[in-house]
Amino acid sequence: MNRREFVKKCVAGAGGAALVARRSPLGFSAVEEKRPNVLWLIAEDFCPDLGCYGHPLLKTPNIDRLASEGARYTSAFTAAPVCSPSRSAFMTGMYQTTIGAHQHRTPDRKPLPPGVKVITDYFRNAGYFTSNCAGGNWERPGKTDFNFEAKRPFDGTDWRQRKAGQPFFAQVNFGETHRNFRRDPQNPIDPEKVEIPPYYPDHPVSRRDWADYLECAQVLDKKVGQVLRRLEEDGLADNTLMLLFGDNGRPHIRGKQFLYEEGIHVPLIIRWPGHIKPGTVVDGLVSAIDFGPTCMSLVGIEVPSAMQGQPFFGHNAKNRDCIFAARDRCDETYDRIRCVRTKRFKYIRNFYPNFPYTLTNLYKMRQYPVLTLMQVLYAEGKLTPEQARFMAPYRPGEELYDLQSDPHELHNLASDTDYRPVLNELRDTLNRWIHETNDQGETPADPRIAAEQFVAQHLPATINTMKSRGLSPDASPAEYLKYWERTLLSGK
Repeated sequence: MNRREFVKKCVAGAGGAALVARRSPLGFSAVEEKRPNVLWLIAEDFCPDLGCYGHPLLKTPNIDRLASEGARYTSAFTAAPVCSPSRSAFMTGMYQTTIGAHQHRTPDRKPLPPGVKVITDYFRNAGYFTSNCAGGNWERPGKTDFNFEAKRPFDGTDWRQRKAGQPFFAQVNFGETHRNFRRDPQNPIDPEKVEIPPYYPDHPVSRRDWADYLECAQVLDKKVGQVLRRLEEDGLADNTLMLLFGDNGRPHIRGKQFLYEEGIHVPLIIRWPGHIKPGTVVDGLVSAIDFGPTCMSLVGIEVPSAMQGQPFFGHNAKNRDCIFAARDRCDETYDRIRCVRTKRFKYIRNFYPNFPYTLTNLYKMRQYPVLTLMQVLYAEGKLTPEQARFMAPYRPGEELYDLQSDPHELHNLASDTDYRPVLNELRDTLNRWIHETNDQGETPADPRIAAEQFVAQHLPATINTMKSRGLSPDASPAEYLKYWERTLLSGK
C-alpha cells in the first residue's frame, strides 16, 4: 500500500488494539448552543516542571490556578522530541512519520497528502476565526514550524480580529523555556537546591543551567497570566476550552531530540468551566496527536475517520494502552529512533546502534553547556556508569525500561531474560505500528539536506558564536568548559 492509499484508508488511532472505547472521567456535558472558543497555550521545550506537578522550587501561580480550575494530565506525550515534527503531528492529528513530516525543518516542504489537513482548516470551515500570536504579542505571528507546505493556517494573530460573535480557535506560543535561557530576577532559584537527574553530573555548571531553565518556567507563568487576564477582560473565560501543553520535552542533552521521558513527556492542563470538574487529575496516556480531534469533537466538528488522533475525553472518548514517538534527522544530525510506551514500560529501538547518542550537532554544541561538561568529564573518567553510557561511542539496538521502578530510564532490561516476554510484546507492537502507519522513516533521508544545513546554517552560526565568545571554532571541550564556567557561574 502506498502513502496516499494508506492516508485515505488508515484506521483511526494507528495500532488498532492500542485504543479502547471509554467514557470520559471529566464530567463532560453536551456542547451548548453557543459554540465555545478554543485556546491553546503552547510552551516550547517544556516538561511538567510546574508547581501544580509537585515541583517544590517553582513559583507558577497562574498555571497552578489553571490546573486547580480544570484537569491536570500526568501522562501526556508528544509524537516527536523536537518542535517541527511534533508540531506537524499535533496540528494535523497525524503521526509525522505517516505524512512525511518527520525530518526536522525540512527545507523543501511539500503539500500534505490528500485527505490530510491542518486542524485550523476544520475550525475555519465550521465558522471559527483562527489566530496565532507569539507570547502575548498580539501583532506578531506565533511559531508554526511545520514540515509541510501550509497555505493560510491562521486568519490572524489576535482573537479580537474576529467578527462580532464569531467563535475562535487561537494559539499563543511561548518561547520562554527554549534556549537561550533568561533568568527570573524577581524569583531567583538557588542552584544548590535544584535536583539534578542522576544521568547528569552534579556540578556547578549543571546546577546553574538547570536553575536557569526552571526560572524560565516562572517567566513563562507570568506571560500565561497576562493572557488569562486578557481573556477574562474580554468576558471570554467561561466559554473557552483551554489547553496548556509543551511542544516537546526539556532542552537538555538527554531530553530534546531523544525519546526518553525528558524528551517527550509534556504538561497538559485543560480548563473548561462548567464541563470539567475543578482539580481533576487524569493519569491515562494521551498523545499530542489527540489534542486536535479532542477539541474538534467537543465543539461539534466531525473528526475524519482517517485521522490517527482520537478524542481522549468527551462522549466520543477513547483510551490509549500505549503511545508512540519517533525521532529522525535533527538539524545536520541524521538518526532514526522509535519508541512505544505503556503505563509501566518503554521500549526504544535505535536503528543505528553503531552511532553514539551524542552525534555531532552544532546547535547543541553552541547552546548546551552540560554537553561540554560531560565531554570533559567522560574523557577524564569522572562520570558515573549511568552518565557515561550516554557518552559512549555506541548504543544498544534496543532499550527496555521499567518506568515504575526506574523512572529515570537508567537500567536497560532488554537483555534481562526475566523481561523477555515484555520485550517481545513491545517489539511486536512497535513493528505493527511501523507497518500500519506506513512509517516514512524507513526511506533514508536525503544526505544532501543535512549537508546543506550544516554548511549554510549551522557552521557559519557556530563560527560566529564561538568568535563572539572569544574562542576558536575548534576549541577543545576543556577550553569551552572554562567559558561556560566563567559566564554561567559569574551570572553574566
